[in-house]
Amino acid sequence: MADAMIFRQPFRRLFWSPPVFCEWSGSTALMDWLESPSAHIFKINVPGLKKEKIKVQVEEGNMLVIKGEGITEEANDKEKNSVWHVAERGIGKGEFSREIELPENVKLDQIKAHVENGVLTILVPKDSTPKPNKVRNINITSKL
Repeated sequence: MADAMIFRQPFRRLFWSPPVFCEWSGSTALMDWLESPSAHIFKINVPGLKKEKIKVQVEEGNMLVIKGEGITEEANDKEKNSVWHVAERGIGKGEFSREIELPENVKLDQIKAHVENGVLTILVPKDSTPKPNKVRNINITSKL
């Protein structure tokens, strides 16, 4: 029973969402998720991406969606007459997408994002106000 509790919200979507694809070096857009007393902090590797090529959105109420579009065909045009010997850092599009189901105790309207030195940092402040109890009593009658 304790094992079933491991992947409870908000982590279920993180582990069971579609795979995250990132074409540079065949790896994923690596991510750290830190939780401080006042916020959730996400750090995602986005090497070579400018802020104009990154999109951070909240969808479906509490789904944090991060998308990136990497090297364009125009950038590859500069290197058409070159011969690649090793391409470990990647020459593809470098697209990735990540979905994270946020916990309920966050301030969705105060989310901030910042990219610097190839790392996207997303700050999701916590809401310290207590939420109303979700338990609702249902009246029982003899007929529907």
